[in-house]
Amino acid sequence: MSRAALGYTVLIICGLIAPFVLYPIFLMQALCFALFACAFNLLIGYTGLLSFGHAAFLGMAGYMMGLAVKQWGLPPELGLLVGTGTAALLGYLIGSLAIRRQGIYFAMITLALAQMLYFFCLQAKFTGGEDGLQGVPRGHLFGFISLEDDRAMYYVVFAIFALGFWVIHRTIHSPFGQVLTAIRENEPRALSLGYDVDKYKLLAFVISAGLSGLAGSTKTLVLGFETLTDVHWHMSGEVVLMTLLGGMGTVLGPVVGAFIVKTLENRIGEFGQMLATYTGLEWFRTIGDSVTIVTGLIFVICVLAFRRGIVGEAMALLRKARA
Repeated sequence: MSRAALGYTVLIICGLIAPFVLYPIFLMQALCFALFACAFNLLIGYTGLLSFGHAAFLGMAGYMMGLAVKQWGLPPELGLLVGTGTAALLGYLIGSLAIRRQGIYFAMITLALAQMLYFFCLQAKFTGGEDGLQGVPRGHLFGFISLEDDRAMYYVVFAIFALGFWVIHRTIHSPFGQVLTAIRENEPRALSLGYDVDKYKLLAFVISAGLSGLAGSTKTLVLGFETLTDVHWHMSGEVVLMTLLGGMGTVLGPVVGAFIVKTLENRIGEFGQMLATYTGLEWFRTIGDSVTIVTGLIFVICVLAFRRGIVGEAMALLRKARA
């Protein structure tokens, strides 16, 4: 067994026993955002396209999934397909316009179109506006697997994440993925070799959007609601943070980055309370109200100290040790 296969086996085993050790709801949220970050990394890390509008795919898929399950009465598996298909279709429409430009212009086009969708969700009736889409039932998967139990729901989410991660891993290590890498490294040369660069970039954009939609649909099914937060540009910035923190262009980097960011958001308040108790300094209790500041500070430190991200630096150290 190769080292990579052994490492993935260990991660799968850890994932299977995780709900018996940690809070399942937190784990499910982290897995959804990990899949979202991996999908984003496929675009920026392996194709070289920086999108500032990926929140549109996460949020719109969540809204459509909730609408399909709550209003249309579809089972959760079909709701997930509706959400994922919606995101893939949006990815095709937005990508068809965005890939006409490169660099910062590409990023600004994706941001502008995503903000248009944000204001659409703000005013549309089926989204619930500022109140969000509430009361989305989990239902029964395939008609007989009840998802009301958190542990059962966790294993479904873990399976969805594993499937999405496998799709990304297979894409990266395929001839198609090699062409994407060539486009990232030297697009004019890839074009001179006869590759239809725009076609490859559009397909990568659609795959990334579809997997982001799968993450958003799963998140809505887990929490039972969808809000404007997932469609806002802030979410697009957060997924950039996760990817860079973990390691852009690495397979496991976005997963590590997503878990770190979500852990900080959920546990930093408890950490501040603990520090205040042990040190007697009451200002530590205010750390929980400054999650964004603390996360930003950690991000700056990591960018300055770990230029390749946490996983990227770890891999570089392993290569140096072998040499």
